[in-house]
Amino acid sequence: MPRDNKTPLIQKIAKQACTTFRGLESSANKVVEDKLNELISLVTAVRASDVKIAPRKTKSSSGAAGLQSPPVTYMHICETEVFSMGVFLLRSGASIPLHDHPGMNGMLKVLYGKVNVRCFDKLEQNLAVTTVPPVFDPPVPPLQMTSVWRAVLRSVVEYSENSGPCLLTPVRDNLHQIYAVDGPAAFLDILAPPYNSDDGRDCHYYKVLQSALEDETDAKGHQEQQGEKGKEEEVWLLEIPQPEDFWCGGESYPGPAVSV
Repeated sequence: MPRDNKTPLIQKIAKQACTTFRGLESSANKVVEDKLNELISLVTAVRASDVKIAPRKTKSSSGAAGLQSPPVTYMHICETEVFSMGVFLLRSGASIPLHDHPGMNGMLKVLYGKVNVRCFDKLEQNLAVTTVPPVFDPPVPPLQMTSVWRAVLRSVVEYSENSGPCLLTPVRDNLHQIYAVDGPAAFLDILAPPYNSDDGRDCHYYKVLQSALEDETDAKGHQEQQGEKGKEEEVWLLEIPQPEDFWCGGESYPGPAVSV
């Protein structure tokens, strides 16, 4: 099959994402797997030049200008009822807080720089009456205990432009926290279906709680965990409002036009 060199790669990705995620639940597993593998192959190949962006010089976040500049910006590329696609740009030292993707699939592909991604999953619907949580430090007010969730830290992985995409599904690695490492970073982001609060797909933020027992054994335990990044770890999460020090600005997308 001859290779199509005239169609921009980002257009091919959009078309394949639409094909892959449309009718996801009604397609045969083998068909979905083949389509998904093709999408992963295309996304793995994408680079910053394909969307006409380049690494930016690190800017100081001190002073009035730094306080007014968002730590993260988003370039919208396209969105349908099936999927959304855009580029997130993180300033040096910036992070995207721990958040979820209810009922959604997703792909994150670094375009420049490096990001550290911590992936989590909830273990149950919420804190059951019969579940006895540990004593947290600092304590969680009784009225907030209904917003506490048992969860598991699945992985802590660093991604660069030479890495394949980071994947998430409705049941695996659905919550994640993203940090820019050693300078600014940018990544292509595909979500299917897109966030939509009317359909129950609103974005929720969380923080990892620490128990008093963990506090006592932190020095030893932290060192051991650093050497076991591949080992899953049970944690407790508290759903919180969007952190005050995080907000996302908008930027114009400079790359090839995409139609779906």
